[in-house]
Amino acid sequence: MRDKKTELKTVVQNIKDIANTFFPSGKVVDIVDKKIVHLTATLPYPFNEELKGIANSSGIPLGEIVIFNIFYEIFTVCTSIVAEDKTGKLYHARNLDFGLFLGWDVKNNSWTVTRELKPIVVNLDFQRNNKTVFKSTNFAGYIGMVSGVKPDLFTLTMNERFSLDGGYVGIFEWFLGRRDGMWMGFLTRTILENATSYQDAKDKLAKTRLLAPAYFILGGKKSGEGCVITRSRTAALDIWDLDIQKGTWYVIETNYDRWKPPLILDNRRTPAMKCLNQTTQENLSLPAIYDVLSTKPVLNKLTVCTTLMEVDNGHTETYLRECPDPCSPW
Repeated sequence: MRDKKTELKTVVQNIKDIANTFFPSGKVVDIVDKKIVHLTATLPYPFNEELKGIANSSGIPLGEIVIFNIFYEIFTVCTSIVAEDKTGKLYHARNLDFGLFLGWDVKNNSWTVTRELKPIVVNLDFQRNNKTVFKSTNFAGYIGMVSGVKPDLFTLTMNERFSLDGGYVGIFEWFLGRRDGMWMGFLTRTILENATSYQDAKDKLAKTRLLAPAYFILGGKKSGEGCVITRSRTAALDIWDLDIQKGTWYVIETNYDRWKPPLILDNRRTPAMKCLNQTTQENLSLPAIYDVLSTKPVLNKLTVCTTLMEVDNGHTETYLRECPDPCSPW
């Protein structure tokens, strides 16, 4: 954390500057620094202690570290894919898009927070007794998990699901004292740490009450083990499974329910599916999926990085991304 504290301070300061633009009195930032800090005590162990440790190590006020962690529950726009090749090998990949509406830099033609997040992308290896439990690509200072692989068991990513009953509602309820839901990032981390199989992870992702609606994209080790779980805060609305016999050799999720058309200004689903279909199952590989995720507008100005995962031996690789103009802002 000490190695990334300067870069993390830059991101947090930028978020504060954006807040002060909308609320020039500075009261919002004052509330964050003095009031939000009390939210930490309501969070479950070990997350509460880790937030305190990050604040102490970085020198950033605890309230601001808490807000940085809350932001991922609200401001993410991602693309995730699980696909199976002709031999039954499974691949899992995602573009991590973050920073929507968080400051457009006219001079550099980019989202300010998106650009400043890239230096704090880290690859993490969580170990117990000197043995890897899971690996993850994450942001320094963020204690949830946005993507991860549990070697030889499963791979997992999460995407935000836009809904009127969204993360704002769940977070507000938490503030008011209703705390029976789980933070998305805390759930994914808990599952990566403790789930014992693909099916165990799938059941927990489908049934655990959440603070915010979400999509969980899960891949396993055996043929057919791959799905997109569409979640409300209280239940699984849909589980879209791989089904090789019926020709479903990949599942893909952006930020829209699969049975509904995506927003016309944000259609990353159709180009990604077109590219996968042109690739064909016979030619599937991690480089091929990387090419799919490099196709505009799947790759866009919000894209921070691309992560590629294979469950075998917990293989993971991550690339920071730039989208050369002309490029969609999202």
